[in-house]
Amino acid sequence: MNGLVQDLDPAAILAAATSLRSACDAAAAADSSLNLSECYHGYDQLMRETMRIGILFEGWACAHVAFEELGECWPYFLEDHFGIACLKVRSAESMTAFDESDCLKVAMELRLPVWVDDALPLALDVSGAHPMAFAEFQKLRIQTVRQCRASGDIEAFAPGDDPFDPEWSKPCYGVYGIDENGWHEHIADRPTYSAARCLVGKLAPGIDLPSQVAVTLAPIDRLNGR
Repeated sequence: MNGLVQDLDPAAILAAATSLRSACDAAAAADSSLNLSECYHGYDQLMRETMRIGILFEGWACAHVAFEELGECWPYFLEDHFGIACLKVRSAESMTAFDESDCLKVAMELRLPVWVDDALPLALDVSGAHPMAFAEFQKLRIQTVRQCRASGDIEAFAPGDDPFDPEWSKPCYGVYGIDENGWHEHIADRPTYSAARCLVGKLAPGIDLPSQVAVTLAPIDRLNGR
């Protein structure tokens, strides 16, 4: 996590904490069996948890979110949407278990634009034209893929897939060559985008692939059976 707490936006932290507390209150109002004071050994502890989560998520967002792609006022956006997104990841009574891996899941629920880096398992698909007109591969492509632990099958890791699904390996970056007929040939896999981009640069010097890529996240597809 980059930066210290004092470097974070206090308005965003307060907005996130307020939104989460309101969402938990609404959940308790809708479920007579849910007593937040009992769950947290006092309502004041719930308030501490919502502040902790607000700080945690704001720090995560400062490290990963492409704010210039968001098109929203960040504190207002969090106030309107953060709490509901959190309750799709954790139940109202289990906020003490909220950790950094949940930050990515909440960001997926919020459909945030996020910078691809070597720390996050993000779905990516980028390609560039080969700078040599008569090269065998007209394009080179980098796409995230993963392996089924049970069958060994390789499959594209796409937006909406669960990055923490225990049935699948951690996503990696597949490098593919594409010929003039659109046929794909697998060349290699790399653990990070930077390593895959470096390989593509060696295969096709001068190819135009961005060093920084922002992808818009999608909520985990809970209906796809994975």
